[in-house]
Amino acid sequence: MADAPAAVGKEAHSDYGSEVDLVSLRTASDYGSDIDPDDLDETTLVGDLLAHLAATAPKTAIYPSVEIQGALEGRDEGGTVQSPPHQALLRCARSSPLRSSTAVEFEYDSLSRRAFSVPRGEPPKESIERVERPQLPENDTRAPLERFRSRRPLSVTDLISPAWCELQYWYTLTKFGRKPPTQAMKAGTKIHQTLEEEVHTVVPVQVQTKEDRFGLRIWNIVQGLRTLRAMGQTRELEIWGVVEGQVVNGVIDELSFTCSDPELEEQLEISKAAKRGGTLPLGQLSVEQAFAKAAPTSGDDGWIGSPEPDRRVYITDVKTRGHRSVPKGVSLRPTWMQLMLYRKLLESLSLNTVDAETVFARYNVTPLQPFSEIFMLEAGAIAQDALQSGLGSPATQSSNELRLYPNLLSLWSLMISEFQQAIPSVSDILRAEFRFSKTGEVIGSDYTVFNPDAIDAYSRDEISWWKGRRNAKGVEVEEAFKCRICDFAEECTWRKTKIEEATEKHRLKRGAREKSAV
Repeated sequence: MADAPAAVGKEAHSDYGSEVDLVSLRTASDYGSDIDPDDLDETTLVGDLLAHLAATAPKTAIYPSVEIQGALEGRDEGGTVQSPPHQALLRCARSSPLRSSTAVEFEYDSLSRRAFSVPRGEPPKESIERVERPQLPENDTRAPLERFRSRRPLSVTDLISPAWCELQYWYTLTKFGRKPPTQAMKAGTKIHQTLEEEVHTVVPVQVQTKEDRFGLRIWNIVQGLRTLRAMGQTRELEIWGVVEGQVVNGVIDELSFTCSDPELEEQLEISKAAKRGGTLPLGQLSVEQAFAKAAPTSGDDGWIGSPEPDRRVYITDVKTRGHRSVPKGVSLRPTWMQLMLYRKLLESLSLNTVDAETVFARYNVTPLQPFSEIFMLEAGAIAQDALQSGLGSPATQSSNELRLYPNLLSLWSLMISEFQQAIPSVSDILRAEFRFSKTGEVIGSDYTVFNPDAIDAYSRDEISWWKGRRNAKGVEVEEAFKCRICDFAEECTWRKTKIEEATEKHRLKRGAREKSAV
């Protein structure tokens, strides 16, 4: 894993979100390509660069790894019942003809992990039948939100993919509706699955209604948060939030109580304290005290008792790379925005500021409709296993805990309670971990610092595009190297416009030189 910097320097006022200067940590994610923009000749004329791109654009693109996250978040093509495409990676997996139409899969670890995934079978009879995506007219003037996300909420992927190039994502949506799977994406998905399977197995459970299925997702989150409290780490935790009035769904790769760079965090705290006049906020422990209090303790009280206010949760996003190198440069912006959006959503849930009714309405589920008897019987019975393993909490002193929360609204309340106990605070240090896609080995890590102003501004701008208030934008000229790996380079209106502008600018300059020579 790459070494973290020894010091935190001056403030960095950039879109990457850091309150401090993390120049030595500046790298690009695999979101996009393995091309290092620093290797490009910065003195290259814009016209020559774009002309070169026009001649050398390849036929295949290296897709951003955030698209793997899109698969993890799940897609609801049918409109009412969420049916994500993976079995072990998600609490909800796509159906398979090998299983009955009502079977779902329940994931847990040998100690405390208990989570579900949706079946590989036909959707429940209450769900809408899947239909082929109609060919949309070329002159469709509806907003992207209405055109592509009328039946399901936005995902973190939907908000972050445009950070690489809005026009590329626009072309992807208009032609395919979603990013077509590639070998690189499949390799990345396999690595995510391997990481989660380190602590998960699968147990069949029955569901009968769309409320059962959504309840299953909430139940997964409850179990994931309990795993975090008991073991200090959890993976693939689903989250929801409301951003600029829109429900947004995502899946965080990893949460833990372990800071991978204590020195960096301590220096960040010193930097923050200096801005406040050299003192820590009232009641806040020093970094050393916080780490001491968060150290593993012996006994059976892993998750018993009141919240632990000195514990901090650290967010990690796993990225896969086709080459054994940690990327760098402007390509990191999507990764940083992704991590900051995760933190924003996670903190909103832990503070109970996400309106449950808004989320339920967007998914078209009835919050007070009782879960089916078979779902409560099979899913809830797993709580008894937690007691036998010695990891039960007072809230689980029942042979079937789920019966205490017989509908979505009550189960959501339990989830919020678990968030508040498991996540008293979230660290501003955000980590991206890079792994080699062929073997899964760790290549290195990079860090940024949460900047609420940066993510709020970014979110507002992207939601504005989704709502149709502005047109999609191409990349900045300095990032034109991205065109080399874009499938849509030949038809890109931005690229054509920039080439025409550069050509005209070159013609005018040449004309001016010729006149001055005369």
